[in-house]
Amino acid sequence: MKLPSLGRLGVLFAGALLAASVSAQTFRIADQGDALSMDPHSLNESLQLSFTGNIYEPLVGRGKKLELVPALATSWAQVSPTVWEFKLRRGVAFHDGTPFSADDVLFTFARAGGEGSDMKGYVGGIAEVKKVDDYTVQMVTKAPFPILPDVISLVYIMSKDWAEKNSATRPVDKRKGVENAASFRANGTGPFRLRERQPGIRTVLVRNFNYWGKIDGNVQEVIFTPIGNDATRVAALLSGEIDMMQPVPLQDVARLRSNANLTVLQGPELRTIFLGMDQARDELLYSNVKGKNPFKDVRVRRAFFQAIDIEAIKTRIMRNAATPTALMVAPGIKGFVPALNERLPHDAAAAKKLLADAGYPDGFEVGMNCPNDRYVNDAEICQAVVSMLARIGVKVNLTAETKGTYFPKVLKRDTSFYLLGWTPGTYDSHNPLYNLMSTPRDGQGQFNLGSYSNKRLDELTGMVGAETDQTKRNAMIAEAFKIHQDEVGHIPLHQQALAWGMKKNVSLVQLADNFNPFKYVTIK
Repeated sequence: MKLPSLGRLGVLFAGALLAASVSAQTFRIADQGDALSMDPHSLNESLQLSFTGNIYEPLVGRGKKLELVPALATSWAQVSPTVWEFKLRRGVAFHDGTPFSADDVLFTFARAGGEGSDMKGYVGGIAEVKKVDDYTVQMVTKAPFPILPDVISLVYIMSKDWAEKNSATRPVDKRKGVENAASFRANGTGPFRLRERQPGIRTVLVRNFNYWGKIDGNVQEVIFTPIGNDATRVAALLSGEIDMMQPVPLQDVARLRSNANLTVLQGPELRTIFLGMDQARDELLYSNVKGKNPFKDVRVRRAFFQAIDIEAIKTRIMRNAATPTALMVAPGIKGFVPALNERLPHDAAAAKKLLADAGYPDGFEVGMNCPNDRYVNDAEICQAVVSMLARIGVKVNLTAETKGTYFPKVLKRDTSFYLLGWTPGTYDSHNPLYNLMSTPRDGQGQFNLGSYSNKRLDELTGMVGAETDQTKRNAMIAEAFKIHQDEVGHIPLHQQALAWGMKKNVSLVQLADNFNPFKYVTIK
């Protein structure tokens, strides 16, 4: 059987590694997809942010239990309802030796909120960043914003001097295919430096021996290789060519777990997989329905929801390594509402009637976009959805493709129907409300790719961001989730499970957000 090109690269990977005389403290890791850029503001995607988070750092970071910890800021305080003050760490240098200071913070936040940035949702609540002195900055928020430190924990700080010298003052724009030096080179303050970047082939990091902080692990070199073919990725782990892989194909979990030389770590992930629909255009881009948009009718959206047999997806596609959900957040996210976590029942007959009532008794055609190398069994999930919708008369024309072409397409809203996954970077319900469910404008709703809109939900989102009373705040979150649920703003599917496979001599920390800080990895 002829393997895809990435699979063939994976087969050849062993010889390349042996020729390189890899040391015992080299960590060789494979994933089903690549980090698409080294620019930390170019794509708000977990793999990308996890990888670049080893090179770059935020002001406020996360610890081994996902708690807030000092990073490039040593302390922070809300000095007034709309002003946060951050004391910056002294004696920190970027990888090129340039000292870190307040100027880099001001530059970074302007860049993250600027044209082409995929991180606008994390800085949209900030009106101004002011320099008090070289090691003190103040952030003025548009309204009281008590969760600001949580929100900015994924805004990685770049060197103003380096970006200006390398013509990288604006982020790489994946929507427009715009690249710059930050795509392929990097200059952070983190525990690892970028040594080699070959997109789609391999990326090599080496230890930053001038790192200001503590590194718990002993890894001095990381070789990251994307291997898209599941069988090739598993074979590379079994043969010892790599030290770790993710995700482990669900059909191989038991086999790898029974191998005395390997360890498989499985655990709940905070990511929710869901379907989105274009609810903004008067006519869908990809449909045989002309002159109107079926998804503007809640009956059509509800019909799609009820046509999906989530239990079949759970058992047959996900091999029970998924938790069906009715909400856009996982149980581990602050503000989760157990009372609302009950899905509409799977009922094809009811779905057909809803379509007929909406004026589509014979169904209709619609295009669907889906990645095939981003989430666990993503393409298989989409194929199952296609089959289920066919039973109610809806013909779905599926385009399943690598995330390298998928994300630029859907992020510019060149889609009618799509699958996406979301882990709230703040571990708080305000994040999906602001990014996924709010009306798109001024940075909010940046990933609300179908442009669902409800005025009351927008109001509640602002109130949730400012409220400090947890009882009142939780009630607001519940009201917003109920509105979104009643209107079927999106179709939540499930939370997938993490599955990492590694050699027995590898020790690391598996986080529920699927981030992998290499500073925690030890090769025994």
